[in-house]
Amino acid sequence: MADKLNAVKGMNDTLPPESARWEWLEATVRELMARYAYRNVRTPILEHTALFVRGIGEVTDIVEKEMYSFHDRSDKYGDNDHLTLRPENTAGIVRAAIEHNMLYDGGKRLWAIGPMFRREKPQRGRFRQFHQIDVEALGFAGPDVDAELILLASGLWKAIGLTDVRLEINSLGQPAERAQHRAQLIAHFDTHADQLDEDARRRLHSNPLRILDTKNPAMKAVVESAPKLIDFLGPKSLAHFEGLKAILDANDIAYTINPRLVRGLDYYNLSVFEFVTDRLGSQGTVCAGGRYDGLFEQLGGKPAPAVGWAIGVERVLELLKEQGTAVPVSTPDAFAVVPDAAAMPVALRTLQQLRDAGVRVQMHAATADGLGSFKSQFKKADSSGATYALIFGADELARGEVTVKALRDGSGAQTARPLAELPAWAATLQSPAPNN
Repeated sequence: MADKLNAVKGMNDTLPPESARWEWLEATVRELMARYAYRNVRTPILEHTALFVRGIGEVTDIVEKEMYSFHDRSDKYGDNDHLTLRPENTAGIVRAAIEHNMLYDGGKRLWAIGPMFRREKPQRGRFRQFHQIDVEALGFAGPDVDAELILLASGLWKAIGLTDVRLEINSLGQPAERAQHRAQLIAHFDTHADQLDEDARRRLHSNPLRILDTKNPAMKAVVESAPKLIDFLGPKSLAHFEGLKAILDANDIAYTINPRLVRGLDYYNLSVFEFVTDRLGSQGTVCAGGRYDGLFEQLGGKPAPAVGWAIGVERVLELLKEQGTAVPVSTPDAFAVVPDAAAMPVALRTLQQLRDAGVRVQMHAATADGLGSFKSQFKKADSSGATYALIFGADELARGEVTVKALRDGSGAQTARPLAELPAWAATLQSPAPNN
């Protein structure tokens, strides 16, 4: 007997009924994106490794430690590509926008959903294959679109009933302003080098902004006393930040300014924001976003403003489950009870006609032991969640009818329906479809 094979650690199966929660969230996202006029984009899971080295940063943990990268097979000339399973989606979307000249006629509002891959220790809310919803607004420079993205995320929380998430915002200014801050930051941390952990010392000269984002409580005092970037911002950067705050205030979106909220790469600028929660331990960021006006040029394109955010699907679903949010589950409108195999041709023809009319129908199917008893079929009809049972008995079929029995209203009422008049009564079986 062959050894049993299991899924790769940190890469999980999603099975019914849990998959219904995913379908519901995805359907809610699709409907919300349509309301905001964001259009779907789909990029490859595999990209050239260089895209992420440039698009995420060579000195980040993702590129240094976490990417699934490999050399592809050589072609007939001996050439092979170095490829990576995407660890995030923004770089791929920007690559696609550059490659296909998507901004030739103006800005684009885009969204995507799909799996990402990072080789890190699996833990609550973090897996080696995980899923993200990405929203990117490309070609728009003003704080109005930054605010629109935050409003969109807030709209999603409202649509799915997610509570206990709070918004934190900050401004990174522009590269020249960050350069002045960076010099002061390095000087500050240099004078307190004995209080830095190993990770902070490693980042001191390569990526000092990320030290501000440390989760090490022993470094809290030295980080709190560090120079604040907002004190180095010029009039234009401050005006952009004030514009963002004004729109959030006008829409009653509560926020706090977090001067420790940073991004470590030079192409990030101006607005950054995160929706966070205290209910997922150290993995408290539910949505992370910000402006990255320098990324197009970094990836070989013409300079273009851009802003976006990403949401971890698993984290959102975990939060919803923890707060007890009920998610609509798709159940059939009707379940076919077929006592005799001789009735199968008529039953299946009738079920196909009902499905064509929009009715959700589950057919009872035979096992190796046959169709099973009338009683066992009714048990399955009840456990399916169907509103009605359709009984294809010999007497009914002899009269050209099917019996419709109510399963959910407590009455158990039975009604004979003529098969020849199916279009007239099919709609009476339909219940409102859940949002999935």
